[in-house]
Amino acid sequence: MEISKLAAVLLALAALGVAAQSANDSGWKESQTPAPPAFDVKRLIPIEMPKYVSLKFGVDPQTLAITTDGIVRYVVVAISPTGSISAMYEGIRCSKGEVKTYARSSAGAKWSVLADPQWQSLDNLPSKHALALARQGLCEGRSVAAASLPELIRALTPSIQDRF
Repeated sequence: MEISKLAAVLLALAALGVAAQSANDSGWKESQTPAPPAFDVKRLIPIEMPKYVSLKFGVDPQTLAITTDGIVRYVVVAISPTGSISAMYEGIRCSKGEVKTYARSSAGAKWSVLADPQWQSLDNLPSKHALALARQGLCEGRSVAAASLPELIRALTPSIQDRF
């Protein structure tokens, strides 16, 4: 009988914890997004993608930023087999497993800032580079993987086998 009461109390506390987490998130506000930073394809840290993906993806470590609201922002570059280059300025919110694309650039053109970027689930995107990047070092579970940029860069680099 005592065990069932304890189990009921533990379940109630767990439910309160989930409710508190949701309530805390309801007050969350994204910090102002700075303009897309310049990037250099010579500095890219490769993102390991499945073999069937013909594009090579990399993140420029000098564009990484960890914000006070828990977002990791970066520029990711995609290079096609023919050498065509496109880039995206994105943010990952590890706590929610979401990504947002703020701007795009292709063939060395100026950044094209998206008018109303929206958070999307990392699991439901047609392009899986953001999910791969989160798993390869930006996120650790539902948290940013590191407290500083040097630590974050180290978290991204141990699995590098091929450089661009």
